[in-house]
Amino acid sequence: MNPSERTLSVGALTRVEGEGALHVALRDGELRSVQLNIYEPPRFFEAFLRGRAHTEPPDLTARVCGICPVAYQVSSCNAIEDACGVQVDEELVALRRLLYCGEWINSHALHIYLLHAPDFLGYDDIVGMARDHRQVVERGLALKKAGNRLMEFVGGRAIHPVNVRLGGFYSVPMRSEFAPLQELLRRALDDAVATVEWVSGFEFPDLELDHEFLALTAAGRYPIENGVIARSAGPAFGVAEFTDHVAESQLPHSTALHATLDGGRYLTGPLARYSLNARALSPIAAQAAAGAGLAGECRNPFRSIVVRAVEVVYALEEALRIIDEYQRPSRPFVPVPARAGVGHGVSEAPRGLLYHRYRIDEDGLVSAATMIPPTSQNQGAIEADLARLVSGNLTLDDAALTGLCEQLIRSYDPCISCSAHFLTLTVERG
Repeated sequence: MNPSERTLSVGALTRVEGEGALHVALRDGELRSVQLNIYEPPRFFEAFLRGRAHTEPPDLTARVCGICPVAYQVSSCNAIEDACGVQVDEELVALRRLLYCGEWINSHALHIYLLHAPDFLGYDDIVGMARDHRQVVERGLALKKAGNRLMEFVGGRAIHPVNVRLGGFYSVPMRSEFAPLQELLRRALDDAVATVEWVSGFEFPDLELDHEFLALTAAGRYPIENGVIARSAGPAFGVAEFTDHVAESQLPHSTALHATLDGGRYLTGPLARYSLNARALSPIAAQAAAGAGLAGECRNPFRSIVVRAVEVVYALEEALRIIDEYQRPSRPFVPVPARAGVGHGVSEAPRGLLYHRYRIDEDGLVSAATMIPPTSQNQGAIEADLARLVSGNLTLDDAALTGLCEQLIRSYDPCISCSAHFLTLTVERG
């Protein structure tokens, strides 16, 4: 081995979802390449959806992810209802939004407290952090519990909800049943505001990204369960036009497809959502964002933890608003009879835009299915940000540079898979 070459490998990073690797190569003090390798085998969800009844994808696709199953259910329902030409009652859409708020609270609390905060406080994991910051960790777990409880109440259970179906729900709650949940959510709102104040005090590495942002936008509200697709450098477009602008391609170093927006890299997720929709935040969330020093746009990926905390405040405020205005729907679901056609659906998963497209044949069976999750859309942006980060910190030793790269990867909360948790980082210096 050339003595001037240096290789560093770090394994068993447990604070990302899934199996992946980062390979960084440098020569003569300059960056040669950065590759985010996702090497898990394909899971073939799109393939085994073919031939299934048009009513089945919401339940089947929920199994893609144990952390954000509602995102898959809602995007799937949106797409199939679009294909079948069905408009869901507003009261049922509001109930879906309420369920989705629970998922945002749960997922963001998990990321903020258990996955990302240890980086900023100098801990290897949440266990070490809990020894010194027990009350803080308990607050995070209480927030996560509130999100889970909301999902259980509306969806039947917190993981892979069983109450969601095409056209609405199998059953809908009585207004009187919300009282205990309201009290829990009010307490959680106080914890969420305290979370924003806490994370805004972290020290954030200096990094500004230049990608185009892509997120839903909706008139008068922060986008969650549906909307029009907005971008930071171009006109908005409809959900049916998604694949006219977003193209997927296979790269040799990853089993997950990469995506481009009109040929360029882009970012979806909390930074994009906030930057394109900050004006739509609820009052307490807007006040929390201002107090945290967030302007109308945020382009430092390390500060995404602050944006997620603000979104938890929003989700709790929004959940309480929906409950306050709740009137029990006259029917739990709208019938969705099969109709041949193509449907498109999108929603804002905690990690960003989740797009579904289905083709339904004359027999009411799925003949083709496409799902484009946010992590695959963000791969190009993550690699570009890693390249910029490494190039600006070449004087750091391998350990420090490795830690900084790992922290940046966790900023995007990548959901590589829902089973294994492993990242290998290799740095070559020549």
